[in-house]
Amino acid sequence: MISNELMSKLQKAVARELQVSIQYMWQHVLAKGIKAEPVSALLKQFAINEMLHAEKIAERISFYGGIPTTQPDPITIGKNLTEMLNLDKKAEEEAVALYKEIIKLAEKEEDYVTRKLFEQILEEEELHLDKFSSLLEE
Repeated sequence: MISNELMSKLQKAVARELQVSIQYMWQHVLAKGIKAEPVSALLKQFAINEMLHAEKIAERISFYGGIPTTQPDPITIGKNLTEMLNLDKKAEEEAVALYKEIIKLAEKEEDYVTRKLFEQILEEEELHLDKFSSLLEE
């Protein structure tokens, strides 16, 4: 078993992964402007990646007897490409912070599988964060 605190953080992780998978997909569909085409393709790729994260986290919750939430965190699309990217950068910063907390807590609870899962997801989230940051610098 895992602590209620760790289970709660896993549920929060699923909620935010659902949020950004929807958010990025809708941004992919709605992005407009001269730079929208390459960014739109990236958003679609990231949306799919985030849904895969949600699935892996949900499987972990189920392993511990929990029922994964179906409620995403609040979805914010943005009115233009720059606003979208700023929202996405913020979402990735929040994910990185949360996942570092989960890694520390999983280590403390000797849940090495959860720790390893979130180390892998964290690596991908940091790549997303770096890409959004780079796009905002252009």
